[in-house]
This record gives sequence, structure tokens and C-alpha cells, in this order.
Amino acid sequence: MDLQHRHFDALIIGAGGAGLNAALRLASADYRVAVVSKVFPTRSHTVAAQGGVNAALANVLPDNWHWHMFDTVKGSDYLGDQDAIETMCREAIPTVYELEHAGVPFSRLENGKIYQRAFGGMSQNFGGEQAARTCAAADRTGHAILHTLYQQNIRARTHFFDEVFAVDLLRDEDGVALGALVLDIATGEPLVIEAKTTLIATGGYGQVFRTCTNAFINTGDGMAMALRAGLPLQDMEFYQFHPTGVAGKGMLITEGARGEGGYLINATGERFMERYAPKALDLASRDVVARAIVTEIRAGRGCGPQRDHVLLKLDHLGADVVHQRLPGIVDICRVFQGIDPAEKPIPVFPTAHYAMGGIPTDRAARVVAPARHGPEEYVPGLYAAGECACVSVHGANRLGGNSLLDILVFGRAAGQDIERYLSENPNHRPLTANHLEPALARLARWERQGDGEPVHVVKADLRKLMEDHCGVFRDHDTMTQGIEKLRALRARVESARLQDHSRTFNTARIEALELDNLVDVGMATLATALAREESRGAHSRVDFPERDDVHWMKHSLFWREGDRVEAKPVRTKPLTVDSFPPKARVY
Repeated sequence: MDLQHRHFDALIIGAGGAGLNAALRLASADYRVAVVSKVFPTRSHTVAAQGGVNAALANVLPDNWHWHMFDTVKGSDYLGDQDAIETMCREAIPTVYELEHAGVPFSRLENGKIYQRAFGGMSQNFGGEQAARTCAAADRTGHAILHTLYQQNIRARTHFFDEVFAVDLLRDEDGVALGALVLDIATGEPLVIEAKTTLIATGGYGQVFRTCTNAFINTGDGMAMALRAGLPLQDMEFYQFHPTGVAGKGMLITEGARGEGGYLINATGERFMERYAPKALDLASRDVVARAIVTEIRAGRGCGPQRDHVLLKLDHLGADVVHQRLPGIVDICRVFQGIDPAEKPIPVFPTAHYAMGGIPTDRAARVVAPARHGPEEYVPGLYAAGECACVSVHGANRLGGNSLLDILVFGRAAGQDIERYLSENPNHRPLTANHLEPALARLARWERQGDGEPVHVVKADLRKLMEDHCGVFRDHDTMTQGIEKLRALRARVESARLQDHSRTFNTARIEALELDNLVDVGMATLATALAREESRGAHSRVDFPERDDVHWMKHSLFWREGDRVEAKPVRTKPLTVDSFPPKARVY
């Protein structure tokens, strides 16, 4: 096959907040930067982030980054790497100010400073008040940030490959990243992008679950590419279910709704979070609130004819507050529920939302893997940032407002370290036909003719399987059955066939390639969840209800080859402050 080749200093796969923040730094330094996105960049999933980005600016109440760090360590159920958490919380403040100076239209206080609201898992300050740390642009913060970063990248002359799908990473015999094979969705033509460095910033994989807050594009592409390249994924058992999705549909109702004073009630009108988190109430950590809602429903205190949801009350706040501070939520409720949340409560139920696990990295966003000699080694020229990565700032459970912060801080860190790497490695390494062969074979596999099961049927069965066997509450038998079914489904994928082999805008081919990715990350999630015999953060085992720091204060690693699961220690030594030792996690 006669393939076209393009050459760049840096290839960034994914045009969300992590990818664009790294691209902006590199393009502004006059490096040739390619950003590959399977959608137009401002359709990347960062645009859906609602509530805000955390930073201890202390604009509303006293705050500092040490409190932010403690809240994040506690929220992670003590599985987060504390050196990485310290880096994120310290760098949060200059990162938010950089965004402000770049033009992000944050909401403002009367004194002109950035507006900050309370969010779940924030501790009380020395005055006894809950911290207000989440910097917001109404309830469309991700939208504001993504559009600003895109505009700044256009100014910096970043080269965008829009509606182009990344098929696989390219690496040489020494494991050095060489770029990627990509597919132009419009023409169906493959393209080789050779690059001295590659950053994976492809986001999460919520589409592996039937009910989720994630866009259709969130199919774990970058994580699966890493698995096929022989790299492990870390902590994949920790998948967060957001407590307040629109009941029966899954669209997100931001935690900011509770930060503004909203609260949850059951069928009797009781504010039930008083039982589960007496101090933090409705602003307890997300895993705590999600389990509380499911427990209420299982106890028969759910609302509606089917008793299958609870209610989120905002009507007591008044129309002015609801419509001005939560306009996006008002739109969602009007479209999908036919109600105005300023007048009627919102039916909500936990929905799959966020992956705490991903491609293991260090604080500079360099991809790391277990070494032949020593604890771990870097993969030369390969970086990962955002939800697809696991620098382990979220551990077993992410706090609201730390997702946007993660992608921005470590996207920025990736750009900084890529600059260093390019100064030390200024030349392209040779790319041969052998390096391309596995990626081309993956494309060719979906060109097979003949009868076979349709891709969309297999995908629907996969999503139901994951929802049924790896949900909010888990146990050994349910997950063991899930793994057996998933192995059978993996065989069905091999025999599946495309009905349409045309090239121009063949979205069926893209969906088939995405299915490959979803099956791999689904297996990573189920296998690691079965292996971890404790309850910690978002991973709640009915058969192992207690946290076990003696045996399970460690990260899990999953390899695709043989569906192998191993473990490695947690980094607990911060850079400048005393370690926060594990203790009981109560709100």
C-alpha cells in the first residue's frame, strides 16, 4: 500500500483540554505540532464538563493548596500517589491564572475575582466553613476552557487533523514512539504521521457502560492502543459512577447543583444523606453519595412509579439563582425531563462517569512501565495525559473539580517535558514497513467479506454486560460470570463483519475499530475489579466490604496478553509536606 507520510516534532492524539494545553505550549515555542481528533476539536468531551476546576485561590473563603491536597488524598481513599497529588494542587493556582489570562470567561464575584463554589469532598477550613474551591464559568466551565484553548492554538498555528481516527501507535524495536497510523474518516484513506514525540490524550471510555454521561466518542482508544503496544493499564477497577445522572437517561447533573445548595430526598421527602455523611451531607465524596442513593432505592425508598430514582431539589434556591448559575442544567431538565428545576425536583440516579485508571505515567506525563531491572522505566518519546492516563492523582475516587484540573496541569507538564525531550532528541528515528505492519493488519481485519454478526449488536451486548457485572456494587460471582461472558463476546468480535465496505465517511468502520478498543478496556476493568479483594473508593465489593491497607495499598496493573493482573506499590512521599497516613474515611 502506498501510504502518505507527514512529519512533525510532536503528535498529540486527542483535542480535549490535556491535548490542547500541551499543543499550545509547544506550538507557541515554534515546534511543529499535529493534533489528531476524531471529531472537530471543540466537540471533544472536555466541552461537557460543567461544574468547574479546583484551585485554592481563596477568593471566597480562606483556603490553601495543603487543604486541597489533603482533600484529594482522602477522596482517593489513600490510593492516590501523594507526590503527584501535591504537584497537581500546587500547580492548580498558576494553571487557573494562565487560563484566565488566555481569555477563559470565568464567572466573577462582585470584587472582580474568579467565582468559586463548594464541591463534594472539600473539608472545612479553620473557621468551620466548607471550602469553596471550584472556579466556575456558570455550569459550562469545560466549554469555556476548551473553546479558549482551541482559539489560542489557532493563533499559535497548531496543525489540526480534524475527523481523523488514530488506529495504532508506531514504535521501533527499542520501544521508542515513532508516531501513529491514522485514518481520515472523510476519505477512508490511512495516513502515517511520523513524530519525534507522541502524547496520548484521548479521554475516557464511558461508552463501555450502557448508561453513562460520556459522549459517543469516549471509547478508550488511547488506552487500548497502549495495551496493543504491550504496555499495561493501571487501576482500571476504579470507575466512578456520578451520583446525579438524569434518571433513565444518564446525562449529567453537575455536582455544582448541590454546591449551590441543592440536596437529595427519597420517597418520604427525607434528606437521607444525613444518615450516610452527617457532616458533608450532599457534598460528600461522589462514591459515598452514589452508594447512598442505590442503598435507598434497594431499601424501597426510591421515588416514582417504579421506585427507581431519588430527587434532587433546587426549587428552594429561587429561579434567579438556578437560571443564572445553572443555565445548562435548566436546559437539560427542560429537554429530557420536561421540567424547570427551579420549580420541580430532578429525578436522578448514579450513572457511569469517569475512569480513575489508565495509562501509567509520572508527574511529567511520561508513560512508565515495569522495568526489567528496577521499579519502572520510561517509554522513550511517549506521553499520556488526561482521563486516559493514570498519574494517580485520583486514586480510588476522583473529587469533583479535579478532572479539569488534572487534564490542564498534566497537559501543561507534558508540553514542558516534550520541549526538553525534543532538545535532547532533535532528529526523527527511521520508520520501516515492519513498524507499520501490526497497525495495517488491524485495518485490514475489518475488510473481510462474508457473513458475520453486525458490530452494533455486539457493542450493545458489551455495554449491557459491563453494566450488569461491574456496577456500583460488585461481588466475586457476578464479576466471574462477567469475565466469562466477555471472553465469549471477544470471540464474537473476531467473527463480526462490516456490511458496508465503502470508504467515504464510513462511520461503521470507525465503530468497529472502537469496539475493539472497548472490549480490551472492558476486560481490563473487570479483571482488575475481580482481583482486588477489598472495598476502596469507587470499587465497592459486597463480599469484601472493608478497606484492606495491609494487602491492597497498591496499584493494579493489567496486561492484554493473557489478561494478566499484577500490582505495584503506591508512592506516599510528597515533595515538601508530611505524608498523610491512611485513616478511616468519613464525611
